[in-house]
Amino acid sequence: MPFVTTDDGVRLYYEEAGTGTPLIFVHEFAGDHRSWEPQIRFFSRRYRCIAYSARGYTPSDVPPPGSDYSQERVWQDLRCLMDGLNIAQAHLVGLSMGGFACLHFGLHHGTQGTASRALSLTLAGCGTGSHPAVYEGFKAQSKVLADEIQTQGAQHLANTYGMGPSRLQFKAKDPRGYAEFNVRLAEHSALGSALTSRGYQGERPSLYALTDQIARINVPTLIMTGDEDEPCLEPSLLLKRTIHTAVLAMLPGSGHAINLEEPQWFNQFLAEFLAQVEQGHDFARPVATRPESIWGPSGDPR
Repeated sequence: MPFVTTDDGVRLYYEEAGTGTPLIFVHEFAGDHRSWEPQIRFFSRRYRCIAYSARGYTPSDVPPPGSDYSQERVWQDLRCLMDGLNIAQAHLVGLSMGGFACLHFGLHHGTQGTASRALSLTLAGCGTGSHPAVYEGFKAQSKVLADEIQTQGAQHLANTYGMGPSRLQFKAKDPRGYAEFNVRLAEHSALGSALTSRGYQGERPSLYALTDQIARINVPTLIMTGDEDEPCLEPSLLLKRTIHTAVLAMLPGSGHAINLEEPQWFNQFLAEFLAQVEQGHDFARPVATRPESIWGPSGDPR
């Protein structure tokens, strides 16, 4: 089995297919490397596609309590993966937790234009828990969930988190696909999921506190969200208004795991975006079209 070892000694399992420009997929909290199969099969015809399981997600290592499961560590793991595979630059695609990882990678390696290690960023379903109105509550709920997972196991996670409001669209549209997703979720390491929920989900900074740093990103960025993924709607608009090289795609009638729920739309939007990036399209938003405030007409929600 192929692994890359991080600079703090954690082995990350990865799979790859295809040749060409590297295209790295970073999964959500309820996913793992298998979540990207509809994308790997499609994009490996043109790209070197890589999907990996984050720390805490088998077959990657599950570091014990006291180890680092922070937002900082998770984006550094992405860097370590690239270093271990001798990848200087890559297109990065992340969903939810993976979107946060890609965004934070971009804060460091997506601000140098064409010299950035991130050739582009795709941030899908990114922003849950970030809005100031729900931020503290989300952090507290993540720690409660961590305790529940640790005591009741991953099947409890699948029966609760896996059936949340933003998953119902997937279940209704594609019962077979949803069932596969939920079975895989129940296979996760209870310890790894609990530590991730407590350390990453429960402590990550709000996007609304990072707007000055986010505004420095100057590589092409695709933001995608389902229009029924309520926790990500406002944060997606914030990212669109803040990153001046960003475009926004909203998938109708869709929830959170849009790469699985609507793989055809997801792949189509991503393929068109990547084609434009590789053709040197200028994604810089004209100054005349930018809003007066990144917060929108209602002003700073804080």
